[in-house]
Amino acid sequence: MNVASNNPSASTAQRLLDAAELAETRAGRYATRKRINQMALALSLAAMAFGVFWLVWILWETLRLGLGGLSLTLFTEMTPPPNEAGGLANAIFGSLTMVVLATFVGTPIGVFAGIYLAEYDTRGWLASATRFVNDILLSAPSIVIGLFVYTVVVVRFKSFSGLAGLLALALIVIPVVIRTTENMLMLVPSGLREAAYALGTPKWKVISLVTLRAARAGVITGVLLAVARIAGETAPLLFTALNNQFWNADLTKPVSSLPVTIFKFAMSPYENWQQLAWAGVFLITVAVLGLNILARVMTRQK
Repeated sequence: MNVASNNPSASTAQRLLDAAELAETRAGRYATRKRINQMALALSLAAMAFGVFWLVWILWETLRLGLGGLSLTLFTEMTPPPNEAGGLANAIFGSLTMVVLATFVGTPIGVFAGIYLAEYDTRGWLASATRFVNDILLSAPSIVIGLFVYTVVVVRFKSFSGLAGLLALALIVIPVVIRTTENMLMLVPSGLREAAYALGTPKWKVISLVTLRAARAGVITGVLLAVARIAGETAPLLFTALNNQFWNADLTKPVSSLPVTIFKFAMSPYENWQQLAWAGVFLITVAVLGLNILARVMTRQK
């Protein structure tokens, strides 16, 4: 016969010992988890500080070197020859023209494709193929898109042009808008659609007046982020629009742009060109930062 089973004090002592051992084990595990959590938090803060350090340094250098080149002539005169005064009027005009037109070309295609994927064909083979191609375009380097447009348009027509440049930028806008529009529409509660259908509303009216309106802030945010992305693209324009030292509003000919002008002037040994390049960097940075802030504000309001 077991003596411990007939001895209540021994049984109680054993349970107390087991409880103490369990508490000690739990305390050890908690201390281990706490140390791992502290290490992970320290590494996360270090990574954040590392990224913020370089970001602040880049912004500081952009402000320090870019503000010195700001003047009225920057917006009113053409890009100058070496060691002469001038501005970036033609480059600013070319960039604005191509970015705006590329946005107007790519946004409707992206929105309609996103509506199709979210509202009409969510699981069909065409939707799967579209998402696959869209993911490839999202992850593809912009220089690949530039080379594609160069092969299809520039080589065939034997001329660099602003049309080829805006086509390359539109191909960058489209996948961003498609992904954003689809995701935003998928977040709209199905109860809104069902309530509209119960009232006898046609599907196209449900999409235009209910779901798309509910996801409007998110869709506009995606468009703004796409514009911010193409505003500083250089590689596609090097193979399509190339550059032009003079004012040119004819998109069938080479068109100047801020990113390409910055690339050209920054690589030069001339001081006036380098100053104009930093002024152009400042303008693009302010524009992209403003678009990102606007996108954040619109998302927060939603």
